[in-house]
Amino acid sequence: MKYLSLLAFASISLSAQKTQLTDALATKLSEMPLKCIEQEYPNKTAHIINSLQEVSLSPKDLHPSFYGCFDWHSSVHGHWMLLKILKEKPNLAQSWRITKILDKSFNAESLKKEAQYFTKYDLAKNFERTYGWAWILKLDEELATWDTPQARTWHQNMKPLTDEILRMWKDYLPKQTYPNRTGVHPNSAFAIGFAIDWARKIGDKDFENQLVQKVKNFYLKDEKTPAYLEPDGSDFFSPSLEIADLMRRVLSQKDFENWLDQFYDKRSLENISQIPIVSDLSDYQTIHLAGLSFSKAWCMKGISRALSNSHPLKKQFEDTAEHFLKNGMPLIFSSNYGGDHWLASFAVFAISNVD
Repeated sequence: MKYLSLLAFASISLSAQKTQLTDALATKLSEMPLKCIEQEYPNKTAHIINSLQEVSLSPKDLHPSFYGCFDWHSSVHGHWMLLKILKEKPNLAQSWRITKILDKSFNAESLKKEAQYFTKYDLAKNFERTYGWAWILKLDEELATWDTPQARTWHQNMKPLTDEILRMWKDYLPKQTYPNRTGVHPNSAFAIGFAIDWARKIGDKDFENQLVQKVKNFYLKDEKTPAYLEPDGSDFFSPSLEIADLMRRVLSQKDFENWLDQFYDKRSLENISQIPIVSDLSDYQTIHLAGLSFSKAWCMKGISRALSNSHPLKKQFEDTAEHFLKNGMPLIFSSNYGGDHWLASFAVFAISNVD
């Protein structure tokens, strides 16, 4: 397959300086989850009301740890972001605020109630499947790899919730006959990628093997993906890039390159390199497209690292990822609560995605 220069990228003049999580940027971004983690309303609970007794339950009644930031999954990845910043930059001026809020959320009793939610309510077993589940594992992974007394305590307190998520995922995985190839929350490739990362860091070989086999069943035969049709109007994932970023986790470099060469054609490559047009930063759905720049960036960075130096897409994806980062950053600070409650964590993950 011949790769031509991406037309969308050819006219872009990029700054030589890579986007980094400086102290100043970390401070500014951290203000968003610091504000929203304890902000209960507005809220989209996604709880299925199964009886009259459940009608009056507030977000905090249902989720004593992860009730803020508009919805459960955004609260979870907001916590991940604060933990990541505290872990990497413990000397920031607001570190005490971050520590205080995390210590409250990682309370043992609150997290037990979070775990019990999935069995207490009759229709809760598919709550946040599998997007929120993936972020729980990413949060747990971050705690598991930080060897401090406080982190060890928080990690131990998380165990009932992590164990419950793992139990449900292992139960669901054999039943998942088809992948979800969407650009929003149910996307299977994104979630499985995070699950594989967790399984490898924690050492759950059985879960890792189940996931890898499922990945190959779902995506190994994919070719000529119609990425020229991306994105949909409220996407924050590129379905094709999420698949490619997943496949680099499970194939050898040679096999991955062979697979990738069949996966994309020129038209699709040119299209996925286009900057998303965000026509209304105040719209809670349209603002998803701002997040698309960050998820594209982290996928392209991961794919680029997996490719050999001679592969034509290595440098193109590395440079285009930086282009997406530079485009997305100003949008974070230009939206209303529709973006404030989640975009910063996407940015931090995209910047720090160096696994």
